[in-house]
Amino acid sequence: MTLDDLALRLRDFAAARNWEPFHTPKNLVMALSGEVGELTELFQWLTPEESAAVLDDPGTAHDVRDELADVLLYLVRLADVLGVDLLAAAEAKIDRNEHRFPPESVG
Repeated sequence: MTLDDLALRLRDFAAARNWEPFHTPKNLVMALSGEVGELTELFQWLTPEESAAVLDDPGTAHDVRDELADVLLYLVRLADVLGVDLLAAAEAKIDRNEHRFPPESVG
């Protein structure tokens, strides 16, 4: 599945439920923020070592995957509503970051 396929599936999902009036950029950003908060909560009090091993526990792994999926779904839906090509935007951002943060020279 591509991001375009995912966006189309989400668009169809929202349309089938008449949710488009509620899928405003403001509402989608707020929902996205809430999902990021739920993901953050899963890592909040973990040590760096525990956070690196978070997928070792099946229950926690399931929760992390669900919250990551929620974040992705709201982000893709928001980009679709705004008409933003996420892959193009990400590529452009990486290009800018490569210029802003050149590799350190070894020496």
